[in-house]
Amino acid sequence: MDGPVEWPTRDLLSHRASTTPDATAVIDADADESWTFGEFDQRVDAVAAGLESLLADSDGRFDDPARLGVLMETRVEFADLYFAAMRRGVTIVPLNVRETAAELESKVRRTDLGALVCEAGTAELAAEVADCPIASVDEPERGGVDSLRSNTGTIPESDLEPVVLESDRTHLLMFTSGTSGEPKIVRLTLGNLVSSANASAFRLGVAPDDRWLCCLPMYHMGGLAPVVRSTLYGTPVVIQREFDPAATARVLDEYDITGVSLVPTMCKRLLDVGWSPPDSLRFVLLGGAPASSELLERCRESGVPVHPTYGMTETASQIATATPEEVTTREGTVGPPLVCTDVTVVDESGEPIPAGEAGELVVAGPTVTPGYLSDAETGAAFGEHGLHTGDIGYRDEGGRLWVLNRRSDRIVTGGENVDPGEVIAALRSHPAVEAAAVVGLEDPEWGERVAALVVPADGVGTGAGGTDSIDLESLLARCGKRLAGFKRPKTIGFADELPRTASGTVDREAVRERLLEDGIDVTEST
Repeated sequence: MDGPVEWPTRDLLSHRASTTPDATAVIDADADESWTFGEFDQRVDAVAAGLESLLADSDGRFDDPARLGVLMETRVEFADLYFAAMRRGVTIVPLNVRETAAELESKVRRTDLGALVCEAGTAELAAEVADCPIASVDEPERGGVDSLRSNTGTIPESDLEPVVLESDRTHLLMFTSGTSGEPKIVRLTLGNLVSSANASAFRLGVAPDDRWLCCLPMYHMGGLAPVVRSTLYGTPVVIQREFDPAATARVLDEYDITGVSLVPTMCKRLLDVGWSPPDSLRFVLLGGAPASSELLERCRESGVPVHPTYGMTETASQIATATPEEVTTREGTVGPPLVCTDVTVVDESGEPIPAGEAGELVVAGPTVTPGYLSDAETGAAFGEHGLHTGDIGYRDEGGRLWVLNRRSDRIVTGGENVDPGEVIAALRSHPAVEAAAVVGLEDPEWGERVAALVVPADGVGTGAGGTDSIDLESLLARCGKRLAGFKRPKTIGFADELPRTASGTVDREAVRERLLEDGIDVTEST
């Protein structure tokens, strides 16, 4: 041997299966089936053979590097396909099954897919949006969709040798949430995902009896990360096709789950059905959106080991994560950055600013994407200190991060800048308010006006017009004590819950539409 062995290497599952072949790898909570890493490896090897045929050109040559679209819900077959693509060196492009045909057509076109894999429930949509070869993990029921299975109904056996992988090669293309404008296409490498798994393990810990429940959509990083990490750690991932409060509560208990990733709405719905965490549960990784003070308090009272986290698709998931102890003593923080992740807070000119001062968060480290598919977007996003997140926040003297809002969400009214996070904090300080979203609406005099969509706390109704149970005057008075006049909401609306994207972030366009339709003009009162 001439020197140390480094990347390139084989896929993660090949390594794991050769190390602990008899350990449990995957559990299907819906079918109550499980597979060892050795058995999972065989399933993946067989699917890899199907991909070889699907992606081959008319002369039987395999297009390398190829891009494979995946239009599937969360299920074990998604995990099969993911590792099969990794095994063949194929770039995976997960697609959101809840998007419209027009939205998906744009994404398929922009990523130039070599093939698309769907399931029975998405076959019609796949055929509508793609002009590349299409195959289903289920038996196809329409023309134009082939099967990854043989004529006998079983996936063909294969002895394919895993391709050599490089840590910095694009392994995954994922889309940003796109709450405003066209979603960016994020390039993630295998090195990004492994670094993210390692950094998360240092923060959350890894135990031999760990079982991570995956009930988030796998076409988002929050749903895919537990599958990748569990394989790397050598612990089982428990897959549930769809989150349901009662069913998920049962799975958490019956399968001795030790960790789960949720968005705040999911956690609230679990508590609403009377769920209490089993003794096995070590962590609830809570991300996708800020958690309300009321939800965090309910978690404390119920003994839920909640870890609020701040992350991005561009960083392969977590950037910073708080512990339950930090939630108790410093509510609102998302904790310190993960190991090997550097976060710099900069001012408008891009210069670093001291602790306690709010500015844009800039992230650097091995989890950070090498860039977007668009070179122009990459050039605009990266600077001297790393990736400009577009998020506004600050670090306290202890190094913990506090995220206020996105820079692009900033409202400019009468020439004055308003950070929505500050307005949301004032609204949420009212005891009758559980959550709020703040946006700017067009205003003929001021350019933009501050508008807020408010969610009442549990047990507080809104009544006709939203004012019977939440006293509007007291709400406005609370804002008046905490906010300058130009920062106070001029339009207020009420809703049972905030509209969100599939990844759990607030859908700001839907908030605007709701406020334009049903918002109450409170200009005179403010």
